[in-house]
Parts: sequence; C-alpha cells; structure tokens
Amino acid sequence: MTPTIRDVAERAGVSVATASRVLTGSRKVTPDLVTSVQEAARTLGYRHNAVARALRRGRSNTIGMVVPEIGNPFFPAIVEAVERRLQESGRDLFLCDAQQDVGIELSRVQALADRQVDGLIIIPVSAAASRDALERIPHQTPVVQVDRFVEEYAADWVGVDDELGIGLAVEHLASLGARNIAFVNAKLDSSSAVQRYTGFKRAMARLGLPDDTQQLFGTYRAEWGRAAAQELATGSVLPDAVVCGNDEIAVGVLREFRRRQIRVPEDVLVTGFDDIRFAALADPPLTTVRQPHEQLAAECIRLLDARMAEQDTPVQRIAIAPSLVVRESTGGQS
Repeated sequence: MTPTIRDVAERAGVSVATASRVLTGSRKVTPDLVTSVQEAARTLGYRHNAVARALRRGRSNTIGMVVPEIGNPFFPAIVEAVERRLQESGRDLFLCDAQQDVGIELSRVQALADRQVDGLIIIPVSAAASRDALERIPHQTPVVQVDRFVEEYAADWVGVDDELGIGLAVEHLASLGARNIAFVNAKLDSSSAVQRYTGFKRAMARLGLPDDTQQLFGTYRAEWGRAAAQELATGSVLPDAVVCGNDEIAVGVLREFRRRQIRVPEDVLVTGFDDIRFAALADPPLTTVRQPHEQLAAECIRLLDARMAEQDTPVQRIAIAPSLVVRESTGGQS
C-alpha cells in the first residue's frame, strides 16, 4: 500500500501539518523535526507528489517546447539553454519534435496544451503554415516564439538579427576580395530562411557586389550542402566564396569540395551560420555567425514569465545581435 503523508507524520511523531511543512518547504521548522520527518519518509518510501500540489495551486510548474527537428544541432543547443534557465526556478520542460511537419507540430502543440503546461515555447516549422498550430493554443496559455516566427501572428518573439548576421559574413568575404559570392540556403518556408536571404541580397547591394550570383535553395541539412556544392563545382565558374544559411549546409559544402579536391580557403571561401558545436571541428574549422544560446534562452524565459504575469501587455519582438567567428575556412586562425 502506498504510504501517505499521514503515515509519515505518525512515524515521525508529528502532526500532518508539520510533516507537510517539512516536505514542501513551505515554512521553516526546527532542524530536529526536519531530520525526523525526512527519515520517516525515507523509511516508508514516501514520495511527495509535487505535480498534484502544483495543480492545486493552479500551476503545473511545467513549460512545453516544440522544435522543428531535434536532429538539427542548433535546436538542442537552444533546448539545453532553456532547460537550464527553467531549472533555476524549479520548473520542468516537456520537449516535442515536430519532425519538420506542420501536421505533427499541430498535434504536439495540442498534446502540450492538454497537459496544461504553464506556458509554451515554439520554434515554428513554417512562417505561414504553422499559424494553424499557434491558433489552437488555448488563449490563457502564454506563448513565446524563439529563433523563428509566424508572420503577422501576435505572439512574443526573441531571436538573432538574421539579416545582420548574414551581412557580417558577406562583409567579411568582401573584405578578403571576394566578389562572386554564392548563397546556399534552405527554401524560403521559415522566417529564418527568408531573413537570411534578405540579408544576403541587401549586403550584396550595399557593397556593390553582383546580384546575379548563384543562389541555391534546399534544406538546412548537410546532404543539401553536398548537393549544392556539387552544382557549384560543376558550373562554368567556381565562386570566390559561398555563404551558407546554416552550419550543417556549410559542413556538407566543405565535405563535397574536399572530395573534389577543391581547396578551402585557397580556392573558395566558405561561411556558415549558428556556430554549432561541430563548427570548430570541421575540416577546415568553419567561419560562422554565432548565435548566443544563453542570451536567447534568458530573454525567452523572461518574456514567458512576463506574459504569465500579465496577459494584456503589448507583444514584444527582441532581435539580438549575432557575432562573426572567423576560422580557417576563410583564412583565419582556429
């Protein structure tokens, strides 16, 4: 039979109220009572039901999070940073993978809402098609979008300034003498893909560089990077440099160039975006745009807590400036 708090109180020789205060930490009690109650709980195998207590208080102490695909190394980095922040306030994270499918994304959002999470953090799969999932979230559930956002949807958002980040990469390549700069990106389905493409076009125009260079669109995966590099390598002219929409694409580009004995950075310069853990371990180490994971997570939780405290406040959109990390793929030092 499962022991109850009454059983713990009887074994410790205290009242139920005192046992409850010890086990919940709601009020201070004398050290000898703490020792007595905790020893009784251990002996009986009593386990305090924190979830039931939280629900009685109208909170589950859980936050839901939906990411487009957990296989993309950038998203686990954000998840880890968010979870660390939540642990500081004693909250748990329920994580769901949308598998790059807006239908699955919708079902995951509904499942988290059914679990009565206190708030929801979402990195939308699509800038347009993810609207359906967001509109199914109960009105009373606070929502924060991170990294990506759904266009013209009134929910708080925090992410890096993607246009600025790509601009930093283009300016760096131009400073090294590159003019024929190719762009390899994901299809323009997500807000990040759109903003990075816009940033590339604007930076090229601002620097007076040709706007008719090769621009290829696929997925945010290394396999696409290899396919794009094959197309670039077999074209009439090899570009001076390649700006990649993320680090996974860039790693694929590097691998295919190496297979074809195209030297980086001697023959072509390559940059990425995100600064995932493996960027510095690429061959050669990858010049990339760094996203500040910890800062993104801190702002995300701050926005969520503010929204939980006050529903009727103006929507906030926070763009954090990224930084350029120069490594050997553009001639820098690791």
